[in-house]
Amino acid sequence: MKVLALDYGSARTGVAVSDPTGTLARPLCVVPQAASEAGLARLRALVRDEGAERVVVGLPLTLRGERGAQAEETERFVDVLRAVVDVPVETFDERFTTSLAGPGEGEDARAAAHLLSSYLERSSTT
Repeated sequence: MKVLALDYGSARTGVAVSDPTGTLARPLCVVPQAASEAGLARLRALVRDEGAERVVVGLPLTLRGERGAQAEETERFVDVLRAVVDVPVETFDERFTTSLAGPGEGEDARAAAHLLSSYLERSSTT
């Protein structure tokens, strides 16, 4: 199953995609202001163009596993995204993906790729 992963942020959202077998993840791009009308249209086009069968959005829980303000904002974004794409959208704990990606250009897309790799690993064992 081909999966598109999003590392959501109000300013920039990193996007990664898996291969058709759902085994490998690669950074794809960054979508500015993903919750805007233009951002949602871009995400809808990426889902279609990449042939994604599922979208996974990183849920930034606190280190204690609780939902803070950023997680609540992300959940509101997920609700809107579900209304504009024709594939299932789910959340996945992303607490450590941004720090794994490291600083620099493309950090958001790399964070999305780390998120997707973790999701694919978990999915292959369940």
